[in-house]
Amino acid sequence: MNLLAVQPYIKVIREVTSIEQTDIEEERNMYLYDDKLVTKHRQFPLKEVFDISYREFGQKGSGLLYVHTIKGVFSYTVKTSTDDFINAFHKHIKQNKGD
Repeated sequence: MNLLAVQPYIKVIREVTSIEQTDIEEERNMYLYDDKLVTKHRQFPLKEVFDISYREFGQKGSGLLYVHTIKGVFSYTVKTSTDDFINAFHKHIKQNKGD
């Protein structure tokens, strides 16, 4: 199991009390290995991942990273460039197409 790339993402945790609502941004990492993609609470075998894509919104550099799998599409909020992560995924998939 070789680590190919790491992508930081943000999980917004909303805390509500009787007098206020607070949004806390928790920084997490997504790890791309040669056989799986791992987030804090999920693991996706790469044979079940069709694609990874990105859509920018708001300020430059912010957007959603989409992981397209056989079980649906999962989105992750990102605030940094996803180019290296997505390129590593596509390069790895292309190299191992026959496996």
